Amino acid sequence: MSEAVASTWPANISVRRLSGSLGAEVIGPQLAELSDAEFADIYQLFVEHQVLVFRKQSFTPEQYLAFAQRWGEIHQHPFMQHLDDYPGILEIIKTETDVKAFGNDWHSDQMFTETPAKCTMLYAREVPEFGGDTLFANMYDAYDGLSDGMKELLVGLRGWNTGDREKLRAKKSGAQRTVVAPSQMQVKAPPSDVQTENTHPIVRTHKDSGRKSLYIGGHTMHIDGMTPDESAPLLGYLQGQIVRPEHTCRVQWEVDTLTIWDNRCVQHYAVNDYAGQRRRMHRITVQGDEVPV
Repeated sequence: MSEAVASTWPANISVRRLSGSLGAEVIGPQLAELSDAEFADIYQLFVEHQVLVFRKQSFTPEQYLAFAQRWGEIHQHPFMQHLDDYPGILEIIKTETDVKAFGNDWHSDQMFTETPAKCTMLYAREVPEFGGDTLFANMYDAYDGLSDGMKELLVGLRGWNTGDREKLRAKKSGAQRTVVAPSQMQVKAPPSDVQTENTHPIVRTHKDSGRKSLYIGGHTMHIDGMTPDESAPLLGYLQGQIVRPEHTCRVQWEVDTLTIWDNRCVQHYAVNDYAGQRRRMHRITVQGDEVPV
């Protein structure tokens, strides 16, 4: 915990790091009851650790939405149906009979939009007896570990990103992205005015921290101006750097756990290792407020 946050935080609240690279569990606060000063401290921890985990949270849907709105404008997913009574909350369900799991690849949310997602929060409602963890990878550390020559090579390169399910399904390189939703998740056609293809810099500067990070993921099809075959060796190398074990952390879920992560510098991966069990999560994504640079 930073000294500035530690000096103002109540004695009954503590922070435990999840790994040497990123992630922290914040023990004690009830997020539905934060003062403005406490929220400011939480935000500082978020910028510092990129992934924050909070156990034993008690939210009504209204409180959950109100908490999310403190982070920014709530994003409406262009492909997936939100809860009928609570627009903005996406229910992610994998049943006992589903084979596929939503988000079962390394990615950063909404990279295909002009202003990609700022952060995503996931609130556990039902969890399997074992498995179903989420992995996170630090794109700051991946960039910092590159040689000066590689950093110079990446200057000016842009990744071409898509949210089109058919194009993602046809993608040949890297992990096989789950683009077919589990049975209980309703897919919808995106509105005609929603853009589902965009280019963004492969090296991005974070608005809050000022740090540079890689910025690619499961939505990245190729480097702008190159073919997929030409792009694959470089994108594959960079993705391999991002997901090196020393650049990752792992969150094990319990009912009423809330995890929030920074899509601007973090990739995540939903592990599909709980066949025959049920997992139900409530997700809110906060719209980005900047075009990546």
